[in-house]
Amino acid sequence: MTRLPSIDLADAHVVITGGARGIGRSTVEAFLAHGARVSFGDVDPEAAERTAAETGASGHAMDVRERASYAAMLDAAVAEHGPVDVLVNNAGVMPNGAFLDGDEAIDRLVLDVNVTGVLHGMRLVLPGMVDRGRGHVVNVASLAGKFPVPGLAVYNASKYAVVGLTAATRLEMAPYGVGLTAVLPSAVDTDLASGLDMKPIPKVPPAAIADAIVGSVASRAAEIAVPGYVGALATTSHLVPTRVLDRVRRVLRDDRALHADDERRSAYSRRLADATHERSTS
Repeated sequence: MTRLPSIDLADAHVVITGGARGIGRSTVEAFLAHGARVSFGDVDPEAAERTAAETGASGHAMDVRERASYAAMLDAAVAEHGPVDVLVNNAGVMPNGAFLDGDEAIDRLVLDVNVTGVLHGMRLVLPGMVDRGRGHVVNVASLAGKFPVPGLAVYNASKYAVVGLTAATRLEMAPYGVGLTAVLPSAVDTDLASGLDMKPIPKVPPAAIADAIVGSVASRAAEIAVPGYVGALATTSHLVPTRVLDRVRRVLRDDRALHADDERRSAYSRRLADATHERSTS
């Protein structure tokens, strides 16, 4: 493996998308604790302003779906804190429900945020990292990028795309001193998973994902699953005969994403619907 130049977090500028809440906010706090200069963007300007005031990081309103918005956020961040040493593509959305009941506008939202947003960030930041001969990009994917879950089909598709994108681009960037890591959380205790009982998949706290993201800057691992044993199970599941795996799935009732607690899930679902409406009327 190509040895990549080290990055001292105490002298690094870290940029994080979707940084106002959940995994993003925990990641902002984790990098600040290591002495990094942290800039973050979020599609919710009020939440971004609040998180910036409470953490001391530089907050910016941005929409990862729009390349111009992403570029404007990066321009402001670089003007304040210098070139980007670490980029964390964290912004993401996760609707649930039966595939045939899906809404095309929500499908576009998922692909635009979860895939196109990651592409925008990589294409905007990687050239500068290549020129400087150092840098690191973390793409927050999901174990759903390795293991299919009924009720999350389009989300699965988006995260499979991010896993493949990260793996291939990592090979291209290594000769230039730039690393990429895909972080693969299981279900995380944030708004994205609200109202979803994903057992036997464990829900982990956002801070655990943030720790994995920070740790990747030193390890430069290609993939990091959180928790690690679930990642190993997802990988080995491909070796199990389909009929056996399907039987195990039925016993474990792995279709829970099809049956959300509507009362707990409703606030998040409304946010997704509002996001699609704003895009269609803008």
